[in-house]
Amino acid sequence: MARLGGATADDVNAKTTLLVVGAEGFGATEKSQKLKRAEELNAEGAEIRIVAEEEFCRLVGVPTAEALRRQYYSMRDLLARYRLLREDHLRYLVKCGVIRPVLRTNADTFFAFPDLAVIKQANDELGTGASFRAVARNLMASRHGQLAFDFRLDAAPAKILALRRPSPDRAAAPPVEGTAGIRDTRLAEEYFRAGSALDDGDESKLEEAAAAYRKALELDPYLVAALINLANVHYSRDEIVEAQALYERAIGLESDFFEAHFNLGNIYHDLGQFPEAQACYREALRLNPVYAEAHFYLAVTFEKMGLSPEAKPHWKAYRQLAPHGEWVELAKEFSE
Repeated sequence: MARLGGATADDVNAKTTLLVVGAEGFGATEKSQKLKRAEELNAEGAEIRIVAEEEFCRLVGVPTAEALRRQYYSMRDLLARYRLLREDHLRYLVKCGVIRPVLRTNADTFFAFPDLAVIKQANDELGTGASFRAVARNLMASRHGQLAFDFRLDAAPAKILALRRPSPDRAAAPPVEGTAGIRDTRLAEEYFRAGSALDDGDESKLEEAAAAYRKALELDPYLVAALINLANVHYSRDEIVEAQALYERAIGLESDFFEAHFNLGNIYHDLGQFPEAQACYREALRLNPVYAEAHFYLAVTFEKMGLSPEAKPHWKAYRQLAPHGEWVELAKEFSE
């Protein structure tokens, strides 16, 4: 909606102008709470337009779910066809760059024909009794020469939510070269908090959040939290060079922010520079040993490097720290 000039919301209220009902939920016997609320507001005089997903797609000129299924292969259909594979299996193969989605929607993920052979191979190998761990390693090994720039982790970067007091030497540091020479730490922190409040995952607010972080850094170039969060904005836009420079600057100023090391590790992983990624994840875990995501991505990095024995402790740590985490089933398979 944001790219079409609108804004999305999680709830239906008097400001809502349009409610899109998913294709599978429209006309269902049990109406959703959002649909009920929209009908209640319309009865009170509101003018909320209620449309089916297919109609909305036609209105804005994007393919319908049915059109996408005719052109591509949805994850839902693939899992129905290849019954030995689970959703987390496919997501792991995506994360490792073995298969690549051509499109993601809120309802499904779609793959093109070339990935069909790989998915079928994975299912067939599972059918022989092989573990998914062995299947994944085999598929990764067969693509070893293609993997250097062929995938993204899609890891959510670690974000700074709360400020902490700077170390004494940084608090008394002179202005950095090229600045006006005046540091206003208090006002910089206010801009940081404003940016953090805007930086809530809503893409339509990202530029405003980035502007607040930049203003904070104008007022205090040593505000490492603002450097890290601004780098995260660049990373989310695939502006890797800018993000990497900011993470490295943050580490140069304050080396004990685990978030900077973890996020820099994600960049190295994206670039296929696994030894550098490994070093960053290790440092992040030295600073924060209970950060489950760092254990997970370090395990993935070791697997990429063919160092499965080194990966096992981190698969186990992820299981212990995130027993209900997104990848816990895979972690169980890989740690056995």
